[in-house]
Amino acid sequence: MDTTFEQPVRARLITAENEHLPVPATLRYGSADPLAVCVDFPPEVCLDGQGATWTFARALLAEGLSGPAGGGDVHIWPCGRDTTVVEFHSPYGLALLQFPTDVLRGFLLGTYTVVGAGQEDVEEAVERGLSALFGSV
Repeated sequence: MDTTFEQPVRARLITAENEHLPVPATLRYGSADPLAVCVDFPPEVCLDGQGATWTFARALLAEGLSGPAGGGDVHIWPCGRDTTVVEFHSPYGLALLQFPTDVLRGFLLGTYTVVGAGQEDVEEAVERGLSALFGSV
């Protein structure tokens, strides 16, 4: 049985003009994809009006809470004691968001109650991913 853990959060989008705009989001983790976490943004805060989901490694989140981490499309680093920055890159540009560190840390700990650190069934996750990729789901 697949289990999902979700937590709403309010982030702050840092604009090019250095404004800090509040942005609602939902942090999501599911046992069906035990290596990944998701950040879901509602349609009203997305340029296309359709919502957006960013998926990245749970290990990246854990690493980024204590020091700079990431490469490619997602970068995470602590910014002071109370804030963590998550930078999302896409072909359309980048979004720089600040999240409360205690919320991200609490979310990460909650994911470990679903699937413990190091307890991920990597073989099953790979099989599911390949099935989805090749359309045999």
